[in-house]
Amino acid sequence: MDETEGGDAWAGVDGDALERAVRRQADRPVPGVEDMATYLAAQVADASHREVLGPLLDGGGPSGVIARRGRVVASWGDPHRAEMAFSATKSVLSLVAGIAFDDGLLGLDEPVHESVRLPQFAHEHGRGITWRHLLDQTSQWEGALWSKPTGVDAQSTREGTESPGGAPGEGWAYNDVRVNLSALALTALLARPLPEVLRTRVMEPIGASASWAWHGYRNAYVDLDDGTRVPVVSGGAHWGGGLWIGALDLARIGHLCLRGGHHANGRILSRSWIDALWTPCRVKPDYGLSWWLNDDRTVWPTAPATGRCARGNGGAHLLWVDPARDLVISSRWGAGVESLIAEVAEAVRPG
Repeated sequence: MDETEGGDAWAGVDGDALERAVRRQADRPVPGVEDMATYLAAQVADASHREVLGPLLDGGGPSGVIARRGRVVASWGDPHRAEMAFSATKSVLSLVAGIAFDDGLLGLDEPVHESVRLPQFAHEHGRGITWRHLLDQTSQWEGALWSKPTGVDAQSTREGTESPGGAPGEGWAYNDVRVNLSALALTALLARPLPEVLRTRVMEPIGASASWAWHGYRNAYVDLDDGTRVPVVSGGAHWGGGLWIGALDLARIGHLCLRGGHHANGRILSRSWIDALWTPCRVKPDYGLSWWLNDDRTVWPTAPATGRCARGNGGAHLLWVDPARDLVISSRWGAGVESLIAEVAEAVRPG
């Protein structure tokens, strides 16, 4: 993705309308993020499990990038500044899973216990969990990981369709503990820290900066068969950690997905994996493999049905990819992102 404007990026774009949309988004900050410890405490409903286990990064206010046809056409704030990505981390975790898939290390419908030896997958329920169940959040796994039990994540009961004790694949829940289980399983499978895999296989090839980082909890490690202890990153930020990344680098990831996993430096991910990311989950049609799908306009009703996104903290962190418009929107710590998407889509004609 090119930061310089030019080429045909502006064809079919209402520049004035785009500028107004960007200006409005820059003036919609999410309040309270300058004190992340206080802000984060409100994210976990169960007061007995609010202890933060990973590092925190205070927010720097609204920032973002809009790219069309591979070129930046608008930006606001400081798009180079790394910010905590919250649940947008989940979608990046799915890219690491794609590397393992492309390397022949996992099959989506293969039971996880067949390729990794972890106690979480050793009991009857765990033996039925596939990699697909982990990535589309239908594992229905119950337990505690890194001292945090699955039941303390309020999102599961607020947004989910899960049934306690239900079989894998039969219920869906947006649950940070289970996403951390996905990160644990992938770390055991790849036998390397996931940030190292992401850096060498994705971020460096797409020309990302060196400002991003991916953190776990202070007690999150896995011991490999050879005795090596490897840190495990978190897939969200309810208890700290997660991916810290600037709006521009996040947009670069979006552009990679928009191009079907291909970059000017060569193929990074297979087209089949990108297609899998954006295939609706059987029990949650507006969710794919850790990506949100707006096909039925249930995620963002006023936004185009052609969009799919990574989002965190209710949309305060957004990576919107619209193949119909060859468009990427990356927004950080801005409220009202649905308005931003709708306004930008109105300013950019499909094609």
